[in-house]
Amino acid sequence: MTGEFKRDQNYLPDRITADGRDGWPVEAGRYRLVIARACPWANRAAIVRRLLGLEDALSLGLCGPTHDERSWTFDLDPGGRDPVLGIERLQEAFFQRDPEYPRGITVPAIVDVPSGQVVTNDFKQMTLDFSGEWRKFHREGAPELYPEPLRGEIDDVAEKVFRDVNNGVYKAGFATTQEAYEEAYRALFSRLDWLSERLATQRYLVGDTITEADVRLFTTLVRFDSVYHGHFKCNRQKLTEMPVLWAYSRDLFQTPGFGDTIDFDQIKEHYYVVHRSVNPTGIVPLGPDPSGWLTAHGREELGGRPFGDGTPPGPPPAGERVPDLAG
Repeated sequence: MTGEFKRDQNYLPDRITADGRDGWPVEAGRYRLVIARACPWANRAAIVRRLLGLEDALSLGLCGPTHDERSWTFDLDPGGRDPVLGIERLQEAFFQRDPEYPRGITVPAIVDVPSGQVVTNDFKQMTLDFSGEWRKFHREGAPELYPEPLRGEIDDVAEKVFRDVNNGVYKAGFATTQEAYEEAYRALFSRLDWLSERLATQRYLVGDTITEADVRLFTTLVRFDSVYHGHFKCNRQKLTEMPVLWAYSRDLFQTPGFGDTIDFDQIKEHYYVVHRSVNPTGIVPLGPDPSGWLTAHGREELGGRPFGDGTPPGPPPAGERVPDLAG
């Protein structure tokens, strides 16, 4: 369709595995996960890393919320360099892997610290491998986010969510024709209605515990009112006007490992400053008030066990904490 946004989904396909079959064996301390708090795709990796307790095995590099056409940058760090990798731009790690790397420089990315090379930026496979391949380094009480008996259903739900919601907001926001925008808009809200119906009678998307599917939906919902409703014209309703999804989102936000990865200021700064084709002035809105995320949600009445037979993760490491909404 003319004017339709098409996401480049060709990522570095290497995987870090327990048997090292791609040349990248799982090793504690060898790799660095590079994210930006602003990015929903990177947010997935941050949440799963927290839930599984991989902080000691896989260090975290944080890019700033804005970037130019070249790359994400480490402008939050002293001197503007990542303290472990010693680089100013994530682009440097991609070029260390391939000096002619032709595609976008994306987060999340996992970098091999000894060589300085990016191993993978495949965000879909990355979190699944955290659950499966990195099991040796899971914390005691780590939840099963991708349980074998439910994988078919998780994959099915996650694919629908990706097509119509995770990527759907971008298809609406970056459409360059009215027809393309309206098609994306309708698909988005049709899927949100489907999700509302599904979640009206069950606490989580698949089964009675948090799974990979919930992580993938949450990172779009938590950005919805701050960014997608206005900036991307996804404005049939705000999240706060969709009772089931609003309660579901608050339930997850208040669950350790979810809300403690969210920085609303960085999220807004990224979208409103970087996307000058959508917001030419670069003005960042002051609202909405995020305090509602801490209000009671009542989802406990639906039962379910957030972590199954596991336990919540502990507090984030000191260097990884985000602003506290409670003040």
